[in-house]
Amino acid sequence: MVSTHPAGVQLSGRQYLPQTGSHTNLSPNQELLPLTAKVNNQDHLEIGGCDVTTLVQQFGSPLYILDEETLRIACRQYRESFQHYYKGESQVLYASKAWSCLAVCAIAASEGLGIDVVSGGELYTALNAGVSPEKIYFHGNNKSREELTLAIQSGCTIVVDNWYELRSLVEIAEKMGRTGDGENVESNSPPHPTTPPPHHPIRIMLRLTPGIECHTHEYIRTGHLDSKFGFDPNDLDELFAFVSQQSVLNCVGLHAHIGSQIFERQPHQDLAAVMVQWMSKAAGYGLTVTELNVGGGLGIKYTESDDPPSIEEWVKPICEVIQQACAAQNLPLPKLLCEPGRSLIATACVTAYTIGSSKVIPDIRTYIAVDGGMSDNPRPITYQSVYRTVVANRMSASLTETATIAGKHCESGDILIKDAQLPKTESGDILVVMATGAYNYSMASNYNRLPRPAAVVVANGEANLILQRETYQDLIRQDCLPERLKN
Repeated sequence: MVSTHPAGVQLSGRQYLPQTGSHTNLSPNQELLPLTAKVNNQDHLEIGGCDVTTLVQQFGSPLYILDEETLRIACRQYRESFQHYYKGESQVLYASKAWSCLAVCAIAASEGLGIDVVSGGELYTALNAGVSPEKIYFHGNNKSREELTLAIQSGCTIVVDNWYELRSLVEIAEKMGRTGDGENVESNSPPHPTTPPPHHPIRIMLRLTPGIECHTHEYIRTGHLDSKFGFDPNDLDELFAFVSQQSVLNCVGLHAHIGSQIFERQPHQDLAAVMVQWMSKAAGYGLTVTELNVGGGLGIKYTESDDPPSIEEWVKPICEVIQQACAAQNLPLPKLLCEPGRSLIATACVTAYTIGSSKVIPDIRTYIAVDGGMSDNPRPITYQSVYRTVVANRMSASLTETATIAGKHCESGDILIKDAQLPKTESGDILVVMATGAYNYSMASNYNRLPRPAAVVVANGEANLILQRETYQDLIRQDCLPERLKN
């Protein structure tokens, strides 16, 4: 199910600490713990200058602990790498589906990043975090009319995914009075405070399925790739012709995304070259494409054997390919966008649990149970994802025991880590699972009616609550009990 740590190695939790040297020289996605992680004089794990065991005492567990410095460094490495290697304009977007909350969006925006959203809820969160609509890009393969209307009113860029959405968008825009020809048309409702004037066409990008496969040495460069996302590349002529005739739309760019947790560099280089070809083709239909979004997908290190390229190593070849392809076709450099999520946020966060019961099955397995599980981290049971762990209050103790970390849910499959290497543990110990910033809180649930955990951001010895722990009252807040069912 979930792979194990190499057996027979007498090491301690210290082995997972970041490499020595300046934090800014390390690529966060190549580390297992946040860049500020260290062991203090009590032999406790410390992150952002805060003792993890003290954080649990103060805020309870399970507890998401976000290291602000690690997140900011990752943002800067993306931004500065594009500035260094790309001669044109660039914009890094945070793929907020990895973890959407006000604080995370605000930190990303303060580092100059835009936000990639995939729902009305994520859009609403980004706007309320103070992100400029000009830097918000709205994705999704089945946006509702309400979501499209909100996107139009906000003034963000809509990444159009399919024919149904494209035609719906034209219809909605026309009903809202977006003529696109400078003529103001009366609207039945007052404009949103940030709504562009009615005569301004709606900014859109077109998402295309590139036909490039990852996680294999064989790349499919032509034809249709089996995916629920994006227009079929065989429809380009029809698509570009249709869009060019819609005065209510301003097609500013093209978008493609080829996968997630990717370690290979060549697929993204192939994608960059293909997208320049698309840009050239669009020009033939009178579409002035000024932006190309190459997606995200750079992987991170979840285990010792994982070897992803650094952020800089991922950015450099993409910039080079775009520039070479544009020069070869005598095209101006587009604004180059990318949308990392996991490689920005995952390593910046850990989850702290308190160990409770244990069960020894002689000659088979030892189970150690924690006070969370699949409701705060559904990735192991859903994707068989692999994680590493340390005992935060005993960082120098030798790893002498093998145990399976079990959650507290009423599911036999609620296993966070199978055959973890640990020091001897006791009830009350604080167990920390690394690299839980991406798709942990965002996919969390109330299964078995467990309240979702709290989250704190730590920096320079200070911890601030960014997500309150849910209460039992929160669990029933949306419940409705008809009068006829009341006793």
